[in-house]
Amino acid sequence: MKTRSARSRSWSANDEFLSFTASVDFDRRLWKYDIAGSIAHAHTLAHAGVITQMELKRMTSGLKAIARDVSNGNARLDPHLEDVHMNIESMVTKRIGNTGEKLHTGRSRNDQVALDLRLAAREMLVRTTLEVLGIQDALLRMANDNSNTVMPGYTHLQHAQPVLLSHHLLAHFWRLDRDMQRILQCYSRTNISPLGSGALAGTGFGLDRTICAKMLMMKQVTENSLDAVSDRDFVAEAAFALSLLMIHLSSLCEELVLWSSHEFGFVRLPKKLSSGSSMMPQKRNPDIPELVRGKSGRVVGDLVAILTVLKSLPLAYNRDLQEDKENLFDVFDTVGASLHALTTFLTELEFDAVRMGKSAEAGLMTATDLADFLASQGVPFRTAHGIIRDIAEESGGDQAKFNEIAADAITKIVPNVNRSRLSQFTVEKSVSRRDSDGGTALPAVAKQTKKANAAMARNRRALEELTAHVAAVDKLLGL
Repeated sequence: MKTRSARSRSWSANDEFLSFTASVDFDRRLWKYDIAGSIAHAHTLAHAGVITQMELKRMTSGLKAIARDVSNGNARLDPHLEDVHMNIESMVTKRIGNTGEKLHTGRSRNDQVALDLRLAAREMLVRTTLEVLGIQDALLRMANDNSNTVMPGYTHLQHAQPVLLSHHLLAHFWRLDRDMQRILQCYSRTNISPLGSGALAGTGFGLDRTICAKMLMMKQVTENSLDAVSDRDFVAEAAFALSLLMIHLSSLCEELVLWSSHEFGFVRLPKKLSSGSSMMPQKRNPDIPELVRGKSGRVVGDLVAILTVLKSLPLAYNRDLQEDKENLFDVFDTVGASLHALTTFLTELEFDAVRMGKSAEAGLMTATDLADFLASQGVPFRTAHGIIRDIAEESGGDQAKFNEIAADAITKIVPNVNRSRLSQFTVEKSVSRRDSDGGTALPAVAKQTKKANAAMARNRRALEELTAHVAAVDKLLGL
């Protein structure tokens, strides 16, 4: 029996209309979630007595067979059937006959697509978190391998105070950890079943909505049918969490681009993961960091597009919501590819510790330490700050001249100070003095590293549970 598009039953849509309104080209990615949701829905129908156990068996068998066919590339979706939902229903009816037409009892494409998209989003969120763990692991390993390397710390991209490279790398780690927590929280709000909400008002077949939720390992069902079919908060939230993740990756990549330049020379680009110039034979270019930096704008653009679609929609479902999928899929595809490429790049990256150390000694990097010393001798910090600022300006940025003028000035202000003590204000001593929690001193960084390892272990445990949720779809399909 031929199943037609729901709209074609009331009027014939021409090819131009179908070309504009059909979503098969992109919602085909929802096929396995649509089939898994249909299997769970069939069990709900059987529990309510809407279909018999024999009909349930025929439905589930037919749906699993279709899943195998689609997975193996032996089934093609027909764009004239408008979307993936009508395609799957048509395939079921062709395979098992009139029993297939009972499958849509008690549900609408409105709650159906809301379920499919939630199932797809939760799986993509899990995949993304696995990639985030990969780049966090790379950052941790680089921090451990460069635990004693000193580099200049910057504010306003100007030399500020010396820090350990490990401390700098861990700063990026903790940014990504916040991204991880946002993604996990987004997952929690995504993993809720809207099926059984119908078109907008619920259903009248006495369906137990929790059956579907439990079979798909979703933690609960939605509270309000109107809200359930129109809610795309989880789409916008996922896009936002991943946009901020890309902003953090872009910041890291900006530093890698700068550090690979001749002016910095802090890193050596991996030869296999960087390109040469078509004209200048001596050049190597930081392609991967530049592309990730550029792709951050693409992801932010997807977020803006999603928010713009949602901003003026009345309850409940509106066809505008069809426009959420392409942007959401692009967000996940772009972020996943960026994380994978950047992780590979980082594992091959080499730091020039000598160049970093020399750079950390330039720019009067111990000036703050001298101001702190005066403050420790009873000079009000603001006064001490002004004194050292004037000395820095008088020295013209020359480190030797700065040290000489500072020694003369400080011995006048603190007459009992041993002049040789002032020679202890080195870059290494500056780093070691910053031993507060979260500081750049080696013991503080060691404590931070321990916390980072604990955070990684905690996130891995959380992901084990979420991975089991996601596996419920393939388990239902027998794939």
